[in-house]
Amino acid sequence: MALNQTNKLAWIVETIYKAKKISFEELNRKWMDNTDLSGGEELLKRTFHKWRWSIFDTFGLNIECEKGGKYRYYIENCEDINNGSIESWLFNTYSVSNSLIESKSIKERILLEDVPSGREYLDPIIGAMKENRFIHITHYNYWRGDTRNYYVMPLCVKLFKQRWYLVGRMWPSNNDIIFSLDRMCDFRLSSHTFEYPNDFNPKEFFEGCIGVIVGVDCNIETIKLKVNKAQANYFRDLPLHDSQQEIEHSEEYSIFQYKLRPTYDFKQEILKNGETVDVLEPLWLRKEIAEEIKRLCSLYKEI
Repeated sequence: MALNQTNKLAWIVETIYKAKKISFEELNRKWMDNTDLSGGEELLKRTFHKWRWSIFDTFGLNIECEKGGKYRYYIENCEDINNGSIESWLFNTYSVSNSLIESKSIKERILLEDVPSGREYLDPIIGAMKENRFIHITHYNYWRGDTRNYYVMPLCVKLFKQRWYLVGRMWPSNNDIIFSLDRMCDFRLSSHTFEYPNDFNPKEFFEGCIGVIVGVDCNIETIKLKVNKAQANYFRDLPLHDSQQEIEHSEEYSIFQYKLRPTYDFKQEILKNGETVDVLEPLWLRKEIAEEIKRLCSLYKEI
């Protein structure tokens, strides 16, 4: 099965990244070994140099050649591979895609999670974002139990827990609302365009947030969690938030500190960890989690 060019670019980056430094001759040998990738044809040097520029444009990664000696190639800014940017996400996605394509013989042994919300509406929404076009959407609200129509500027999209969300600015009220794509019932592209608002920055909009609930009335606070020894390992491997710092460590527990907004999504992260996580600060959050646990216990009091 032939791979598209983006898959090939991702393969080159991954091969150089794993080798740390690699000569063109060795890269070409690995290229030829992968018949799905190469189609049995050698990687021409002029094609490789052309793809170096494409790799920078697509993934934001700069492939350089060491001066003198072995003339090996390396990724100058390899730390950017895991920096959370769209280029990083794209590279990781295509790298996984390459692995899956090359593993079709054992496909029944590779289990994946579905992302249903991206299928129908993600592409047209991104298309509208590129052209700064208004969109008409019909969206179902779980809390109200009704369906409503909206006319919005599509400002940004975010993936969270296998679901895509859209931040749209309503017209004419200029209120920013978050819509789940899997609750959209209809989508129409408007012929009208808008100027992207200077007062909106996606990173600032979600600053200090876990998930998609922004909590405009919820300020960023210093939060300390006491996590037991076993669970602390998982916190280190997969931090709850990029502000996470381990400020205390013992044989029995660790204390992690955060700078974030204690929104609903964050509280759910605490509760799902059960007795392995104890809120130390702030006191109001500790009390709120305690009250939630009491309400939960009351559901099982007859057992």
